[in-house]
Amino acid sequence: MTTTLKKAYFCIKYLLMIQRIQTLFLIISAILIGILFALPFAEIAKDAVVYLFNSKGILLDGVVKQSGFVVIAIITIILAVSVFAIFDFKNRKRQIMTILLNIVLKLVLLGILVFYSYFLFSGAQISLKVGMVFPLLAIVFDYLAISGIRKDEALIRSIDRIR
Repeated sequence: MTTTLKKAYFCIKYLLMIQRIQTLFLIISAILIGILFALPFAEIAKDAVVYLFNSKGILLDGVVKQSGFVVIAIITIILAVSVFAIFDFKNRKRQIMTILLNIVLKLVLLGILVFYSYFLFSGAQISLKVGMVFPLLAIVFDYLAISGIRKDEALIRSIDRIR
C-alpha cells in the first residue's frame, strides 16, 4: 500500500508543476521543436530541379542527396535538454542556465538550417517553409519561461524577507 501512495504522490507532485506558466511555456517550446521532425524547412530550386530540405536532409524525389544527421542530432539534443529543464523546477537557477543552453542550441540549429539552405547551394532560389520559424518561436517561449522563473524567484525572496 505504501508504494502505491508513493507513486500517487510522485504523479501528483509532477502534475502540480504544470500549473506554473513557465512550465507551460517550456512544454510549448519542446513541442515546437519536436514538430520539426515532420516539417520541411525549405525548398531549393537550382537548375530546374527542386530539392526539399527537412530533418532527413536534402531530398530529391524522396532520395536523400545530403544527409541531415546533424540536424536530427541537434533537434534530439534540444529535446533532451528541454525535458530536463521542464523537470528541473526545484532548482530555479540551474533551470534558467539549462534554458539558456537550450536557446544557444536553438540558435546553432538555426545557423545550420541557414547553412544547409543558402550556402550549400550557391545561386539557388530558396523558398523558406514554416519549419524555419519554429526555432525562433521556441526561443521566444524559452525567454518567457525565464522571465516567469525570475518572477517566482523574486516572489520567494520577498517572502523570505518578510519572515
